[in-house]
Amino acid sequence: MAAKTRHRTSTKATKHGKAKPKAKATKKDTKPHAGKKHAKEIKLRRQEPVAMQKGGMGRVPDIKPGKYRDGMPLNQLLFLECKLILRPNHFTSRKSFFDFAKLMRRPAEQSGVKFSTGEFINAPLQIREVLFMDTADFRLYNNAFILRRRIPYQDGFPAGDPEMVFKFRHPDIQKAAETDVRPNIDGDYRIKFKAEVLPLKDSLGGMRMLYSHNVEFTLTALQQDDDRTSLDGLVRMFPPLAALKRTAGEKVELVGGTIVEEVLQDIGVLDFGDGVVATANVALWRARGDHRPLIGEFAFQIKFKRRDELNDKAMKRAEAFFLALQDEARDWIALGATKTGVVYRLKGNPPKAHE
Repeated sequence: MAAKTRHRTSTKATKHGKAKPKAKATKKDTKPHAGKKHAKEIKLRRQEPVAMQKGGMGRVPDIKPGKYRDGMPLNQLLFLECKLILRPNHFTSRKSFFDFAKLMRRPAEQSGVKFSTGEFINAPLQIREVLFMDTADFRLYNNAFILRRRIPYQDGFPAGDPEMVFKFRHPDIQKAAETDVRPNIDGDYRIKFKAEVLPLKDSLGGMRMLYSHNVEFTLTALQQDDDRTSLDGLVRMFPPLAALKRTAGEKVELVGGTIVEEVLQDIGVLDFGDGVVATANVALWRARGDHRPLIGEFAFQIKFKRRDELNDKAMKRAEAFFLALQDEARDWIALGATKTGVVYRLKGNPPKAHE
């Protein structure tokens, strides 16, 4: 199970609230609140507090030293990505993506975070086609692996080289780090190891983490005769899949028989201070063909070269913003979901939940 953190607001007196103080409030410890109803809702959502680690969400567990079979050291985290999975019914136009941006302003102000839509208000939508591949019994996903192909579109046509992404996503950071996702291919590839911060599965006002160990490469990095639907071929390319093989000649297929169309819009920049900034975006996933909306997502990602670049004060602001935004956007949020999980459940045959 992913690590969870719950939070509870103080019962100190506020300008508008009526909570009985434990001690006499002073001007120094009295802070204005967004209202009596707002304070009550936050209190209900944030219970059973646990001790906060220094640096808030920027403090993820350390990876124990180790090596892969070829002697190379384990990959280290270089990204921190915060996500809110959103109900898709709100997204009916390009303007509706920026409606979510409006919700971000009060949480940002309350958390001491600067947010600006800037020139993004005129930035074009980005369109990508996403395909998930797996065995008929979802053997990859049930064992925390994800295999997908992405194709960017520009002006209605495919642009650039299709990209393949192979990832191992798990709540145990050590297990994620020790899973060697490097592919056996002749071409170039890129490793992305990131911590994904999500709300709790069953309530707002908290956090849980998944650790996503990814490799990305273009299809031109593969040999022309590679059979991309053969599980045998995939095992040769990605050795960690060897344990999933049962018989020779097994195939992978398009998950749910569905090609996903991703509509993504960058909506602004979040400045957490001390040089920590992130671009925020909102995405809608819909079924290709009938354009049936499937799920939405808000996300921002912080990139770093070393853990000590995650300034404590900046990370605490980021955490405060993430928690406050959950409350502000409570009518938009779909709890207990991931975009990938929604696609796997399209045909009413849900896989085992590991996320």
